[in-house]
Amino acid sequence: MLNLQPTAVMDTAADLLWSRVIQEFPNIRFALSEGSIGWIPYLLERADYVYENHDRWTGSNFGGRLPSEVFRDHFIACFITDSAGLRLLDLIGPEIVCVETDYPHSDSTWPVSAERLAGQLAHLPRETVDAITHGNAVRLFGFDPFKHHAPEDCTVGALRAKASHIDVGPVASRGRFVAPERPLTLLDMLSRAEHPLLDKQAANEGLGTAEESV
Repeated sequence: MLNLQPTAVMDTAADLLWSRVIQEFPNIRFALSEGSIGWIPYLLERADYVYENHDRWTGSNFGGRLPSEVFRDHFIACFITDSAGLRLLDLIGPEIVCVETDYPHSDSTWPVSAERLAGQLAHLPRETVDAITHGNAVRLFGFDPFKHHAPEDCTVGALRAKASHIDVGPVASRGRFVAPERPLTLLDMLSRAEHPLLDKQAANEGLGTAEESV
């Protein structure tokens, strides 16, 4: 599931692209959070091919434009780490790509997000790096952090220096996961559930607690 999570976002993006939502709400934008970007070139190539070959019988209407053009006007592509996608940036459109860290979830690159990202962006010009790391987000989400802090105070080094008194390192590992002797079932989870509202409802109906009922 974790391996293929971004491809689930690809399905969603395709559904939205071909739906009537964009036609009915021409100013709408979708941020594909935690979606990665490596799959976008193929999706757009395939979308244009499908439109050109099947529009006569599907009735698809993109206002005289290609689906790939409409995609770049209405979608924001977000990635945590995606070296392959960054090598295909010219096929995606650097103006719609934003980096994210997914902190504090387990898929995050924290606390080495900056170092890992720097390696993946090393082949790109400075203006593209600025766009992906903050410029696109500033423009697309309509906020300007530099109204509050000067750019030189917002670099990774400057921000880390200000937070030097805060421990932002990873916590000690819990150890490796040990698989149970048998699969976990829904009944197992329900038997361990504790919820005051469920217990109150059971009491009102003359039953035991939710746990006892299971």
